[in-house]
Amino acid sequence: MILSVICPCFNEEEYIEGLLDFFIAANPADKELFLVDGGSKDRTIAIIEGYQKNYPNIHLLHNPEKIVPFALNKAIPLCSADRIVRLDAHTKYAPDYFEKVMETFEKVDADIVGGPTRTACKAPFQCAVAHAICTPFGVGNSQVHNIGYEGYSDSVTFGSWKKEIFAEVGMFDERLVRNQDDEFHYRAKSEGKKIYQNPEIKLWYYPRSDVKGLFRQYFQYGLYKPMVLKKVNSEVKLRHLIPSCFLLYFLSLPLAFFSLLWLVPLAIYLSLDLIFSFKAKGNLKVKLSALLVYPTLHVSYGAGFLKGLLKK
Repeated sequence: MILSVICPCFNEEEYIEGLLDFFIAANPADKELFLVDGGSKDRTIAIIEGYQKNYPNIHLLHNPEKIVPFALNKAIPLCSADRIVRLDAHTKYAPDYFEKVMETFEKVDADIVGGPTRTACKAPFQCAVAHAICTPFGVGNSQVHNIGYEGYSDSVTFGSWKKEIFAEVGMFDERLVRNQDDEFHYRAKSEGKKIYQNPEIKLWYYPRSDVKGLFRQYFQYGLYKPMVLKKVNSEVKLRHLIPSCFLLYFLSLPLAFFSLLWLVPLAIYLSLDLIFSFKAKGNLKVKLSALLVYPTLHVSYGAGFLKGLLKK
């Protein structure tokens, strides 16, 4: 077996057929897929079982713990290849995705490889999120959101790994509902492993499509980030701290009663929100949605981060 592929999934009937069709059509032919289901209530399992009848290299595992690190840790020991690719069901991939992963492993000295986060969308709010999470105002200077960057990095989107890395640095931290990829990559880097981002490895991620889902997602990103940074404190970046500082400032706005100067940072923030929102590609609905997306990202992440600091 040349390549092993893992995909955690949960209620993915809208996306799973596209992912399975991609897997079947993509080179190399000598590969296996482990789909690890977290208790889907829709047609996800039925669709997978339908494909299994014709493709014995597609395997279905069950993950009663439901969260991603358990899914990854369940599948990794079963992988028969020396190279493991992690996929996400809410993502579409270039036809040569696996080939570019293998080529990158061959041409550079790296233990983990992957591409940057490109985005795709279907509705105005989702398009606004897709725009915002790829801008410096939205997420800071993270290289993984820079689709033009090629070189060594601190993380990559989802990631592909040499199998031996798990024996050397350990498995995924099962306490982390979110940020398990970042934590593993940060830990691997801190132990001397090399992570390489190649923009020729192309994927397009479909972000959340409503305010509630986006808030919950980024609150959880913030909530678990302090645990990650406590474990690997060499990876603390200014972009991890700014949202919680912004939230604390926002909560202090009643102090403007004593000095209007206290409103200056708010005016700057609102101006940046307006500028970056109207840079979004798309119609007016997308641009107006972006006005809401940016503060949702920042407030939810900041609130989660502050709560995460209090977790033991």
